[in-house]
Amino acid sequence: MYVCVHTVASTLVWQQLRTFVTRYPIVRGMISYSLIWPTGSLIQQSFENKSWGNFDWWRVFRFSMYGGLFVAPTLYGWVKISSAMWPHTSLRTGLVKAAVETISYTPAAMTCFYFIMSLLESKTVREAVAEVGKKFIPTYKVALSVWPLVATINFSLIPERNRVPFISVCSLCWTCFLAYMKHLEHHEVDQVL
Repeated sequence: MYVCVHTVASTLVWQQLRTFVTRYPIVRGMISYSLIWPTGSLIQQSFENKSWGNFDWWRVFRFSMYGGLFVAPTLYGWVKISSAMWPHTSLRTGLVKAAVETISYTPAAMTCFYFIMSLLESKTVREAVAEVGKKFIPTYKVALSVWPLVATINFSLIPERNRVPFISVCSLCWTCFLAYMKHLEHHEVDQVL
């Protein structure tokens, strides 16, 4: 009897969640990013020879919070604004949106990443600004080689309702790279890039 009631309750909760996520696509993006960003941190930490017993779980938690509560809503807002400005889905429109994103959203997103994540690590504002100053240009150079293509595909081939989840999946590799860059000390940035 307990198993049957538990199964019915689980099914009802799942159906309610699916309805909610369908009705509010921003939530779908927030869920995606709050899972994908910490996964990127875990993957990056595994390259540091860490494993389940010695992962930096606070770092993982910071990535989850930042991805779910900051990146997903801002990306959702950017997708909505760009879709309103350029409502047509075509290769030309995709290229225009990708170019605008590359010179507007991407630099702002990377600046916020280094600044906010530094503050979440209990660094001072001065230290956060210094980290942005040291890591922004090298990270942006790499972003220029990745995101214009991904954004063009996203804006020209993917339906609007699936754009944030598509980008969140594509960003797993990017998040691993950001986690790597974030973890580098300032003097190591010059040696790596």
